[in-house]
Amino acid sequence: MSRKCLIISSSPRRKGNSEILCQQFAKGAMEAGVEVEKINLNDYNILPCLACEYCRHHDNQCIRKDDSNQVIQKMIDADIWLLASPVYFYSISSQMKLLIDRMFAREYEIRNAKKRKDVYYLITSGSPDHDQMIGTIESLRGFIKVLRTVDEKGIIYGTGAFLLGDAKKHVAFNQAYEMGKAV
Repeated sequence: MSRKCLIISSSPRRKGNSEILCQQFAKGAMEAGVEVEKINLNDYNILPCLACEYCRHHDNQCIRKDDSNQVIQKMIDADIWLLASPVYFYSISSQMKLLIDRMFAREYEIRNAKKRKDVYYLITSGSPDHDQMIGTIESLRGFIKVLRTVDEKGIIYGTGAFLLGDAKKHVAFNQAYEMGKAV
């Protein structure tokens, strides 16, 4: 049985640098025999968490009826995640943050899983300075820390990739492929 990888791209820009690097990771993972599904969060209607705690009293079911459960179920079913986000004001995109916050209702399903998951981070930014990516990485790490059964395996830094297509000439282009191939 092959392992399943879910690539979650949170960039609102189609065919942008994050998407280019996601495709490279997917190419490598597929060559390694991994089943890959890539989704773009912009294709899903995910509303903000209301912090109402309805889920805590209703079998971890959220009161919101949107697409978050569909995406979260894909995460639960996958063995490997690639969480990809452009850097906006030293943090993750709002699309990724919405998904993370909505995981509140179902986090126990991952926390109590018998099998651990692997996670990779892919971040892109016009800035070449890795120090400016610390907040973004720490935001993703905070999410993973809460889940407890997900292990960080690597980071792809698409930094200094500002213009559309810059990632194709970037060192991260090959790194994403190689990291995908190594899953």
